[in-house]
Amino acid sequence: GSVVDWSRLAFSGMDGVDRYLRLARLDMADPVDRDRLRYVFNEAMDYLETHMRIRFPKYLRSPDDLREVFLWASNAGGFRRRQMLSCVVLKLMHVIHHMEAADLKFKTAISEEALLELAHRHILESARQMQAENLNVLAFYGSRKSRSSVITKLLAKREAVAATVFDKLRYRIVVEEEEDLLPALAWLTRHVFPFNYVIPNQSHNNMVRMRQLREALPEDDREAFQQLDDTDDRGPKNEFSGKSYRTINWIVDYPVRIPASVPGTFSFELGRVVFVMVEFQILDERTASQNEQGENAHDLYKARQHRRVAARLKRGGR
Repeated sequence: GSVVDWSRLAFSGMDGVDRYLRLARLDMADPVDRDRLRYVFNEAMDYLETHMRIRFPKYLRSPDDLREVFLWASNAGGFRRRQMLSCVVLKLMHVIHHMEAADLKFKTAISEEALLELAHRHILESARQMQAENLNVLAFYGSRKSRSSVITKLLAKREAVAATVFDKLRYRIVVEEEEDLLPALAWLTRHVFPFNYVIPNQSHNNMVRMRQLREALPEDDREAFQQLDDTDDRGPKNEFSGKSYRTINWIVDYPVRIPASVPGTFSFELGRVVFVMVEFQILDERTASQNEQGENAHDLYKARQHRRVAARLKRGGR
């Protein structure tokens, strides 16, 4: 799902907000980044007041420190209207920042190859940190989809206009045991990517059940998950994978800060952050081994994909 449909955040202090903003490639110690965040905030306020006719109290209309809005949006008790309005503002900021980053990407003289390489360097640094923090991570490695694989995937997609390949840059994280999955997932959302840019409807999970997730949460947060059960749709599965293939995977619009060496005029209106799509997959060692056997073997996966491509090219897929 999309964060636009969420009703509360879960930041407990300024350190958590600062950590999140760093993941979004925004440094609150940098006056340029502070101006950028304030600009996006003002744009969100203008839209909400002008087009949605929402009235905001003065303290929320111009807070001294914008990080307070993240904390207000996380407040589970107290003044409910403040918490709700803070969420509304942050949802608009999420959309506007992403929209303007796309505009910046078109206007900047930097190749997708260079942006993917920058993302790769950041993620490899995170991988080294993750393996050093005793999270029972056995492997964290990435790969780039080859040109021929991209062509095959585009031809195999059912969509009428198959213009998007989400996994040009992809990473697999292998942990020791299934019980290590949730701690590793939690760490990734705090240290590797901003949770709000996980692409809606592009995640799949047939490993961790909602019951396990509820039990791992603080007691105050469990109620929000009561309506979700283990029979819920677990997201889109790759149609060419074997029936017993198990994994958790998701796609992130990963933020990359454009280097100062890149020519161009940058300002707080568009900022210096753009996004590239990155796929993450996490599973335990035993499951990783089982996923390479029988119907799940990679060569059989490719064979199923190639049969689809051949059928579409020769007979139009009918």
